[in-house]
Formats: sequence, structure tokens, C-alpha cells
Amino acid sequence: MSKTEREESSEKEMSFWDHLEELRTHIVRSVISIVVLGAIAFLNRRILFDEIILGPSRGDFITNRFFCYVAKMFSIDGLCLENLNIQIININMSGQFMMHFYISFITGVILAFPFILNEIWRFVRPALKENESKASRKAVIISSALFFIGVLFSYYVIVPLTVNFFGSYQVSASVLNQISLNSYISTVVSTTFAVGIVFEMPLIIYFLTKIGIVTPAFLKRNRKYTLVILLIISAIITPPDVFSQILVCIPLMGLYELSIFASERITKKERVSNS
Repeated sequence: MSKTEREESSEKEMSFWDHLEELRTHIVRSVISIVVLGAIAFLNRRILFDEIILGPSRGDFITNRFFCYVAKMFSIDGLCLENLNIQIININMSGQFMMHFYISFITGVILAFPFILNEIWRFVRPALKENESKASRKAVIISSALFFIGVLFSYYVIVPLTVNFFGSYQVSASVLNQISLNSYISTVVSTTFAVGIVFEMPLIIYFLTKIGIVTPAFLKRNRKYTLVILLIISAIITPPDVFSQILVCIPLMGLYELSIFASERITKKERVSNS
């Protein structure tokens, strides 16, 4: 009996409670990975906050210096973030400790993301055929890569632009900006996670094509509408200047084109298999 046959036989013999116990095991492993990585982040408070979380709020942050260089070269107003000076304050007694705990947990989730996906894959693998198992294994790797690329793009591009715009925007010179720690952290985390999820678009389109909801023709036909939507999204999450909007829109549009490629690929495979 082959390995695949043994797995299928084992799958048939497992009861509902066996499946539940197996699920519990994978969940526990995932939680442990988050706790361990979160604890490591918690113990490295200076690096976690001074270098990573608060980095985009300073003028010497690598992206801020790059934007300032580009702004001076092309005479773009509002893009130079070199003199960025945002005051972040804490107004709650336990605010800094709770935020330290919260960010450590979020860091644990981000770092454990590939492991969590792998545990999900290991749980569903026995129910998959051999070719489906190989495809889903690739999906775990691709999904993890896309997520981390999205997180890095958000952290180094979108977050500095967002922090600069909202942190320096004033309705009057008499009104000073003193940003609460909770508000700053919420903006950084929500923006980073949102973009990380958006970067999963090619994989989502791939599976939507596989189950017949979308087609390459549909995606190509609606390309111009997608461009308008992505430009609107870029305008919302960036300062109100054309350069910033284009800077964010280009990779998002690239993801859409990659989604069309993924959709065409799965469509061609299905045509070959059906012929």
C-alpha cells in the first residue's frame, strides 16, 4: 500500500472526534508558535519599538530620507519627510505596558504566519488527492511570500506617507498635533495588515478562477474599472499628491496583472485536462 493510500485509509477510519482532536492539536501548535515568537519580541522592547514601530515617525528613517531626496530632485512639495517631528504621547496609566504586550502579540502573529498556514495545510492534507496536496503546499509558500511582501511594502512606503500626512496636517497653526500612542499604533498595525491581505489578491483570484467564479476574460474586460478603484484606494491611504498615489498604485496594479496571469494559467490547465 502506497503512502497516499495509507493516508486515505487512515482518513476514512477517523471519526468526528478524531478530527476534532487533530484540529485541536494544530491549533495548539499555532498558538504556541505565536506565544514563543511574541515572547521573543516582548523581550526585545528597544528594537521592537525604537527601531521598528516608531521608525517611520522619525525623519532619519530610511524611507523618509529617500522621499526627501526624490522631493528635492524633482521639486515635489509635501514629500520631504526629513524634518518629520511627530510627538507621540501616552495618556493612560497602563497604556505603554498594554501596548507593549499588544505589539508583541501582533509581531508573534506576523512572524508565525507561515507556520500557521502550514498547520492548516497539514490538517486538510489527508482529505486531498496527491495533485491537490502538491498544489496546496505551493499555495502555502506563495501565500506567505505575498503576505510578507505586502507587509514590507506597507511598512516602508505606505506607513511613512500616512504618518507624515496625518501627523503633520493642521487645520490651524494654533492647533498642535500630539498623537496618542494608541492612535499611532492602530494606524501602523491596521495599515500594515490591510496591505498584507491585499497582496494575497493573486492567490484569491487563482482559487476563484478554479471554482469558476471569475475568468481571465472577465478580469481583462474590467481592467480599466480596477485601475480607477486602485487609484481611489491609493488616494485614500496616501497624502494628496499625484506622486504618492502613483507610487502605491503601481504595485497594486501589478498584483492585478499577476492575478490575470494566475487565472489564465489555471484556465489553460483545466482545458488541457478536459481535452
